[in-house]
Amino acid sequence: MADVNSLHRLPVGASAQFLREAEIRRGIELLYFGYSNMVKGADVHLATQGLGRAHHRALYFIARRPGMPIGDLLALLNITKQSLSRVLGDLQERGLVVQAVGTRDRRQRMLSLTPAGATLETELFECLRDGVTRAYGHAGQTAVTGFWTVLTGLIPPEDRPLVEALQQPLPARRTA
Repeated sequence: MADVNSLHRLPVGASAQFLREAEIRRGIELLYFGYSNMVKGADVHLATQGLGRAHHRALYFIARRPGMPIGDLLALLNITKQSLSRVLGDLQERGLVVQAVGTRDRRQRMLSLTPAGATLETELFECLRDGVTRAYGHAGQTAVTGFWTVLTGLIPPEDRPLVEALQQPLPARRTA
């Protein structure tokens, strides 16, 4: 497996024919292998817990938006209700996630991490952070911005507001 220092041997810029099949395939391959390598450490940690990537994604987004309605998580994960129900059942059974009745709409179920869930999510994030930080540092700000632009372009326009909402600051929490 190549280390980050060997990345300097990869082509830095796309060819002028960046929309040709070979260049598109190269981008798909890099996304696939980059993602696979990024999540390896988290996968190992999840396996020790008897959990998988779907559990990780749920923990991640609930951590990003404590009090998130189940419907929003379903939209973010783009999975079936049955799959989400299984994932949330596992997480609740392990004491990692709790549901509360919505304050505005009592039919809503709002999701939050327990302290144990927050700890696990932090550990999983740390497994991802170092590799992404290294790659970002190697690429530089302009490349990171371009990368974000490409990834945003892969998200259907109707789904972008839900993704962009993750960037908004969380409302201040009231303490008793």
